[in-house]
Amino acid sequence: MPRIKLKKKDIYEFEYKTHIKVRDLNYGGHLGNDALVGILHEARVDLFHSLGVSELDLGDETTGIILTDLSVNYLGEGYMFDGVTVFSHLGEIGKTGFRIFHYIANGEKAIALAETGIKSFDYKMRKVVKNPENFIDRLKKIDHINI
Repeated sequence: MPRIKLKKKDIYEFEYKTHIKVRDLNYGGHLGNDALVGILHEARVDLFHSLGVSELDLGDETTGIILTDLSVNYLGEGYMFDGVTVFSHLGEIGKTGFRIFHYIANGEKAIALAETGIKSFDYKMRKVVKNPENFIDRLKKIDHINI
């Protein structure tokens, strides 16, 4: 099976800092894949918070998000107490969704590249909907995000 090869972006508009905890370790003594997914979730929640929105409200009090896919390329290991920075970029913004691209590092040491597909979702109607205009307007104010 061919490997999915993600590429590092030139610019990341958002940063989330944390550190690896004992609960994040796998049997090999380093950052587990399940814990990395959790750290990406924390970074996404923090990113949305910095935009004044949330995963359940993209600013119109109706539209939330639903994840459609996740790809990860592991580039190195992370160990307990290591500082971790998740650099994130919003891109490929369409009518009903967008992607978040992540670069995860411990200082200069790369840990992983990740990419998440996201759709705008109305939980009351249980269906994919258009991105809210006020959410798009917030993104237009950020340098390097192309809409």
